[in-house]
Amino acid sequence: MDNDDLRRGLPTNHIVYGEDVAILAGDALLALAFEHVAKATEGVDPRRVVSVLGVLGACVGARGLAGGQVMDLESEGKGDGGVTMDTLTWIHTHKTAALLVASAVAGATVAGASEEDVARLRSFATKVGLAFQIADDVLDVTASSAVLGKTSGKDEAVNKVTYPRLLGLDGARSRAEELVAEAKACLDVYGDKAA
Repeated sequence: MDNDDLRRGLPTNHIVYGEDVAILAGDALLALAFEHVAKATEGVDPRRVVSVLGVLGACVGARGLAGGQVMDLESEGKGDGGVTMDTLTWIHTHKTAALLVASAVAGATVAGASEEDVARLRSFATKVGLAFQIADDVLDVTASSAVLGKTSGKDEAVNKVTYPRLLGLDGARSRAEELVAEAKACLDVYGDKAA
């Protein structure tokens, strides 16, 4: 999405194979996720499986990752205003945290967790996802490309609103720490079993 040449220190798929093959690879991997759910849930109550498929679809679709990614792309060039903290949080709740939510909720649902447990895990995953995004934003400003394994300074280059831009580096770090503490608190009810 960001047209970067590197990920994890390696050339990105669109650089190696071309944009068309990279898009098709993403499509194939998405389909593989649904195929995996169908195969891995043999013997699981079909209502739980349908629920997991719904969660997965919502988390990667227009109400999840895809919608958040569109809003993220639309925020480029608006780093000097025009994107509020609420909008930035919405973007990253959908673009970044949604995949963690899908993982946590799917696992809990297949296991037969209560609605309360699923809600706790959804909140936990959302907070972890947002903390991860803030850390990524901070690293984009403070780390080298060699350390990141991708091009640093990309957000600044496209004038994108980020947590460090709205909160400053110290404020962004502090917010990430708050989110991690809040995420841990979501699991307090489980005591040592959550460790």
